[in-house]
Amino acid sequence: MAALTSLMLSACSVLSPVPAWELVKGAGMATSTALASAAPARASNTVHHGDAPVRAVCIEFNRNAPLEDLVPAMQAELKEQGVDSRVYEPGTGLQQCGVWLRYVATIEWGVPPMSGGYRANLSAASLSLHRADGTLLSSSSYLADENFGMARWAGTRNKIAPVVKALVTGFTS
Repeated sequence: MAALTSLMLSACSVLSPVPAWELVKGAGMATSTALASAAPARASNTVHHGDAPVRAVCIEFNRNAPLEDLVPAMQAELKEQGVDSRVYEPGTGLQQCGVWLRYVATIEWGVPPMSGGYRANLSAASLSLHRADGTLLSSSSYLADENFGMARWAGTRNKIAPVVKALVTGFTS
C-alpha cells in the first residue's frame, strides 16, 4: 500500500503544473545560456600596419549604429587588450586624442527563441583605428555567417571581441 501511495504521489507531482513550469523555466535558462555563448565570432578583412601598440583611443560615437550595448562592448574588449578609451561626439575632442576608433554597424531585428518580442542584434560591423591626422593604423570587420542559426542571438560583446582584438593586435585567431 505504501509503495502504491508513493507511486501515486510521484505521478501527481509530475503532473502538477508547478514542476512543469519549473521545467519550462529551466529550459528557457538553458536556451538563454546557449544563445549567449553560441558559436564564436571571427574577425575578417583585417589590415594591421604593425605600428607600436595603442594604449589609449578615443571612440567617435556613431548615432547611425543605435545598438545600445555596442560601445560598452567595444570599451570592455579594448580594456581586455590593455587599451583605455573615451567616447566623443563626432568633431569633438580632436586635440585630446592621438588615435581614434571609428565604426559602422548593421543591426537586424528578430524574435529570439523562447522570447515574445523583437530584439536588435549585431549582424555586421567594421572598426578602424586612425591617427589624429587621418592615417589608417588598422581595420577589421565582423560579418554574421549566413547559416549562423543560434549564433545570431549571441551577445554583442561575443561578436565584437575578436574584431577588437584583431584591430589592436593584428591577430585574427
